[in-house]
Amino acid sequence: MLQDRGSRGPRFGRPGAGRPGAGRPGGDRPGGDRPDRARGEEDADQIEETLIALNRVQKVHKGGRTLRWNALVVVGDGRGSVGVGLGKSAEVPEAVRKATEDAKKNVVKVLLLGGTIPHPIEQRFGAARVLLKPASPGTGVIAGGAVRAVVEAVGIKDVLSKSLGSDNPINIARATMRCLQSLETIREVAARRGRKPEEIGDKYHLAALPYVPVAATTEEEGEQ
Repeated sequence: MLQDRGSRGPRFGRPGAGRPGAGRPGGDRPGGDRPDRARGEEDADQIEETLIALNRVQKVHKGGRTLRWNALVVVGDGRGSVGVGLGKSAEVPEAVRKATEDAKKNVVKVLLLGGTIPHPIEQRFGAARVLLKPASPGTGVIAGGAVRAVVEAVGIKDVLSKSLGSDNPINIARATMRCLQSLETIREVAARRGRKPEEIGDKYHLAALPYVPVAATTEEEGEQ
């Protein structure tokens, strides 16, 4: 004979067992007690992943051929952070996953000047050479291949570029990352030379830099 469960209270006899989320930390209040995890998920959603190149590699053995894949992926938030990673596996999805994880581990912060870079820069990686030059607003990204994928991931809107030497996308992407990591602001150059930023920069460069050293401000007030 079937019995009416409604008259017996919650199942298993635990207080509050009938409420969703009861018995778990933060289960009785909306959102739980994990704000850090929610914030981390929001940051992860802002990072965009782009597959630059997918290469098939065959190795001939005595008993046949072994097929493997390597993937080159760039990740960036479009606000000055970018990373490049390489992954290898016998399956394409696994190679892309490994490359993405490697790229996220190697994310670096890049110094930008508005929507472009502060100064021209050229770097080499292996046999590849990459040249980047700043451009005026409205120029767009004049680049292709791996260079375009990396500069767009970091958030650059206007730039001129030229790829010299090898056309290997892995070496080109690494050379582009070296260019971005070698960028300096006008204030850093002035401090290294022992001069004022106004002596070696213009209003456009200085206006895009929010940081003003206290020592430089004190000297200017004393001269006035």
